[in-house]
Amino acid sequence: MADVDEFFHRLDPHMCVVTAVAGGERAGCLVGFASQCSIRPPRFAVWLSKANHTYRVARAAHCLAVHLLTPGQRDLAVLFGGETGDEVDKFSRVDWRERPGGAAVLTGAAAWLVGEILHRTDGGDHVGFVLEPLRWGQGPAGPLLRLSGALPIAPGHPVE
Repeated sequence: MADVDEFFHRLDPHMCVVTAVAGGERAGCLVGFASQCSIRPPRFAVWLSKANHTYRVARAAHCLAVHLLTPGQRDLAVLFGGETGDEVDKFSRVDWRERPGGAAVLTGAAAWLVGEILHRTDGGDHVGFVLEPLRWGQGPAGPLLRLSGALPIAPGHPVE
């Protein structure tokens, strides 16, 4: 197998926070693997690490919420990327609202999308969740936080 690390290191995707709610539990994490995956019908896919608390909650969830962040919202990236829900209630530290499907939407995100989970796909150490958009909204305009801006955040749950 070819060493593709140099290819991957050239990527600088937008970062987002994904939240899940199931069984009375809320979880959320910082995600760098997410994108639109279909035009018609509109679909969006997010990939969650099997090591994360959010993944364990998302397995039982019906919907996920995806939040885009601006560089000025790095504090949200630090909270959702640098802490683990195994130890911290991240939602006690942020403003959020319940949206369709019981999804937890972070107030003030640059934009958010709630999607019903249609499919789950094992991709190795991450599982892909294909979402059908149900509702979306937007907040502050501006450029989005990218991986290069989030690299200094020490992961709350490193890949195992």
